[in-house]
Amino acid sequence: MSSADRPDDASAHPVPAGPLGPSVYAAQYPTVGDVLGLGPVKQGGPRVVAGAAGLDRVVRWVHVTELVDVATILRGGELVLSTGIAWPDDRDRLADFIADLAKLGTAGLVLELGRRYTDSTLPKALLAAAEKHSLPVITLALDTRFVTITEAVHGLIIDAQLAELRASDEVHQTFTELAVEGASPDEVVQQIGRMSGCPVVLENLAHQALTYSQAGADPAVLLDGWEGRSRSVRTQGRTSYDERSGWLTTVVGARGHDWGRLVLICNDPTPVPRLSMLLERAASTLALNRLVERDRDSLERQTHRTLLTAILSHGQPASEVALRARALGVTLDGRRLVGVVLRLRTTAHPTALETQARLRELTDQAAAAVRDRRLSALIGTLDEHSVGLLLALGPQDREDAALDGFAERVRRLVERPTSPSVADGYVIAVGSSVGAVRDARRSLLEAVQVADAAVRQPAGPAPYHRLVDVRLRGLLHLLRDDARLQTFVERELGPLLAYDAERGTDLVRMLTVYVESGRNKSAAADAAHLSRPSFYERLHRIERILSVDLDSVESCLALHVALLALEAIRP
Repeated sequence: MSSADRPDDASAHPVPAGPLGPSVYAAQYPTVGDVLGLGPVKQGGPRVVAGAAGLDRVVRWVHVTELVDVATILRGGELVLSTGIAWPDDRDRLADFIADLAKLGTAGLVLELGRRYTDSTLPKALLAAAEKHSLPVITLALDTRFVTITEAVHGLIIDAQLAELRASDEVHQTFTELAVEGASPDEVVQQIGRMSGCPVVLENLAHQALTYSQAGADPAVLLDGWEGRSRSVRTQGRTSYDERSGWLTTVVGARGHDWGRLVLICNDPTPVPRLSMLLERAASTLALNRLVERDRDSLERQTHRTLLTAILSHGQPASEVALRARALGVTLDGRRLVGVVLRLRTTAHPTALETQARLRELTDQAAAAVRDRRLSALIGTLDEHSVGLLLALGPQDREDAALDGFAERVRRLVERPTSPSVADGYVIAVGSSVGAVRDARRSLLEAVQVADAAVRQPAGPAPYHRLVDVRLRGLLHLLRDDARLQTFVERELGPLLAYDAERGTDLVRMLTVYVESGRNKSAAADAAHLSRPSFYERLHRIERILSVDLDSVESCLALHVALLALEAIRP
């Protein structure tokens, strides 16, 4: 088999990596140094006469040739065996031959002495060129059957290829099981860390770290200034490697809707495809599990959540939602419907398990309060921090009294000694009542918007909150997890955010001061505590970076909305 018949070498560009898991990446391709230790090579009396610095080059095939015109027959990674019998006498052609081998990525050159050269007649030009390019040149003093060397080296290569196939199969099986089990993003990321031995971070489109596997790294160091560091890493394609940072990244998403990025941080050289295969398979699992989220609640609770989701997403006709709800004992037709959201306040450093426990407890308490007050409602989790209810009030139910009673009952349940995990904070938000199922979405969305705004305010005496004046900020809080909003922020402010991250400037803050001052440059300069020339210079720099005209009302409006959205997206 010639070198042209061997499998494609997709690992021509090594990527730094951490200590790789032995079960997945134990076998490696042999190096030139490894080949020197093989029996058939040792029997030939090998001696490294040039390019010893390149003995760690990886051998991916063995090729026998007596020609010096090798550009059309070699593809990189070959160990070339030759007797030199057809080599030219011209020293420049020999030097070019070595340069061609190095350029093609050849692993090394093994020359059997006796037929053309001896130790004393080796061309100095060839040795000098090999030393220059760190291309190992090994001489064999004794007659050697090249076929025995080829068989021995190819045996090691085939072992490495089989190990790669086993690794691929193990990765496929592992992540298929995670997908079937509906593993959480945290579980998937932890598995990547175990199999790669490298720190891994899952971030959203706003470059915020959602979860991570430290893999021996200090979490404080790993996540320090994450957003700025992430913005400074420019990638191309869905999976790519950035040599400057040592980041191997792949986009996470499905059906054309990308929502995050996996980042694997490496240190020691390791072929890219192995880690890329692992990262891409994990990204597929994350995307699939986002599409088919597992609900650990009871079947009834899951059905409630499905109906709430259908209302919010227009996933089912209103008549079908009402029919299914009636089958669950919740009559929606002919009732006044009120959207209610119970939103957990974020604790200092909650783990995923702690948050899930708090949300499950709050859901149970909301359901108990509905039963105790003899109300009728659909109840289900809306996201990792919120519980949603659609109250169905009958003709005899007074809305304020029903809401007051519900909020008071939840408070009493939360304050019980058996409910310590929720007692540290939650808010209740209420939407406007509507008279038809088709309008229930508006009430629920309004409640979500109010909850997102209220949770950022200090706790007050009011038992629940209604829509007062959240306006645009509330809307953007509502949409902050939407990939389209995050994409809009990146499109409008991405270059400026990257500029600040790379240079340590504060141009985003200067832009915020400018738009919040009603585009009054003098007032903005005073608010920024800068002289007018200095502030004007910063505005001109912002215009150049973003390619916008800050005197344009429409441009400033778009930038102001993007800044408000950035505020909503950031913690």
